Amino acid sequence: MSELIDRFAPDFTLPTVAGTRFSLSDWRGQPIVLAFWSATCAWSRRADVMLVYRQLKWTPRGVRIVAVASHPDEPAKQILLEAETRGLKFPIALDATQSVARQYGVTIAPSFFVVDALGLIRYAGAADDATPEQPRPTRMYLDDAVNAVLESQYVPVPTSPPSGCPFPGLSRD
Repeated sequence: MSELIDRFAPDFTLPTVAGTRFSLSDWRGQPIVLAFWSATCAWSRRADVMLVYRQLKWTPRGVRIVAVASHPDEPAKQILLEAETRGLKFPIALDATQSVARQYGVTIAPSFFVVDALGLIRYAGAADDATPEQPRPTRMYLDDAVNAVLESQYVPVPTSPPSGCPFPGLSRD
């Protein structure tokens, strides 16, 4: 994922669980948090709690959030049910073929990217430094990245290793 830092975010168009289509390029000109997501992963569930609150804080500042569901064994109905249960108010794009996950080099859910208003990827990795061995985070990478992008500053830690659930069919190289 680190080879994408400071490069233009690969554009994609996917169907959403709401029955519409989502194109990343439609949001060009705004900071974007791109979250590769899974309905069945406990780590995604944990990140969703944070994203629900961050969306309330970030939306007035122009930051948009989109999730990309790239688990091939999760049907749209299950994804929609989980999104409603978790109170998610951002679009969830369906990447059943995992083509977008491959473009971004994602193998684990959740994985995050912060894209600046110009369309450049400024951060790739985990939401925070929590791991199974250290479940309580001490550093909020995603917050730091979004704040840096909003302040037109360099992201202090541009990449971090994600912790979570492997996507079937995708492997780390």
